[in-house]
Amino acid sequence: MAKITVDDVTKRFGEGDESVVAVDDVSLDIRDGEFVVFVGPSGSGKSTLMRIVAGLETQSEGDVKIGDTVVNQLGPRARDIAMVFQNYALYPNMTVEENMSFGLKMSTELSDDEIEETVTSAAEMMDIGELLDDRPGQLSGGQQQRVALGRAIVRDPNVFLMDEPLSNLDAKLRAEMRTEINRLQSELDVTTLYVTHDQTEAMTMGDRLVVLNYGELQQIGTPLECFYRPANQFVAGFLGSPSMNFFEGHVEGGTLRADGFDFDLTERMQTSVDDRSSLVLGARPEDIVLHDEPTGGHEFVAEVDVVEPMGSISYVYLRAVQQDREQTFIVETDGQRLIKEGAEVYIEIPDEDVHLFDANTGVTIHQRKLDADIEFALEEGIQTADSSAD
Repeated sequence: MAKITVDDVTKRFGEGDESVVAVDDVSLDIRDGEFVVFVGPSGSGKSTLMRIVAGLETQSEGDVKIGDTVVNQLGPRARDIAMVFQNYALYPNMTVEENMSFGLKMSTELSDDEIEETVTSAAEMMDIGELLDDRPGQLSGGQQQRVALGRAIVRDPNVFLMDEPLSNLDAKLRAEMRTEINRLQSELDVTTLYVTHDQTEAMTMGDRLVVLNYGELQQIGTPLECFYRPANQFVAGFLGSPSMNFFEGHVEGGTLRADGFDFDLTERMQTSVDDRSSLVLGARPEDIVLHDEPTGGHEFVAEVDVVEPMGSISYVYLRAVQQDREQTFIVETDGQRLIKEGAEVYIEIPDEDVHLFDANTGVTIHQRKLDADIEFALEEGIQTADSSAD
């Protein structure tokens, strides 16, 4: 096991004015045994950064350390890492046992009996013991993924690197494998870097998230911290499904005037806003309240555009009646609540559930209020709110 340090790493592809910066001055400290997820949209630099740690790419600037050793000049084999790829990279002409033992035969001095014992033990752990004589073409996608993971486990490396390993699986199997990988990482206690563009994987798997966009580091934190305390508008919009709703507006006195409605800023909000004149108000779909009749509060009228029934919940797409441009926002409601397309409803955005962002920089200037359990979890760096009872 080993800690990983990424120090001011930049990666450019190409030369001169035509060069592209894939990773832009990123620094990270990853603790020994930690499970860290690199997350971001396509082209954000997450896979490039992992390949730099693996030694498959050479950084243009900066240093990478595994343990106390600077590994800039070391190849992948010398870094004592094991990598699991999106395409599994299994040898089709070899059996499962041969695939899992190949790396050990090439890189260790273990005897054949020791290799067989190691492979058998890992196969039992991955629940593929009965498949050792089969070839990859005879296996399902999930079984192939287990073989790829087992091949990495037998190496007993200092670091696991996983580059979107579940992308080729169906939704049900992905959920099962997420749980399996979490369990394995916890049992093995090996420092693990995991790349994904899937926010569900990111939120459910990592001890900490590294959120990237266009090669730039946006935020490092626990899943709860990044979700409830986003550093900027990008992080707030990327994490969460459906995405956070954003409403641009300008400040007049103590009121944010957005397109289609006015929002009265609380005293705490006004302190955060200071002398800014342009803001973006953010509210998650599950926090916005939909009323059939006016309640006398700070509501505005909206028209139902589309309703997406999801079973226990529904997603309702709406447009503010008074807005000047066509812009929809999303509200999550009870799935048993019947709402007709074209109906007019009343929308309330609770004061305590609002985020505010600087319209020019995207930086968060006001965070929503949280329940005591979540606040405690964030302060303690706990992954889930339920853990605060421990």
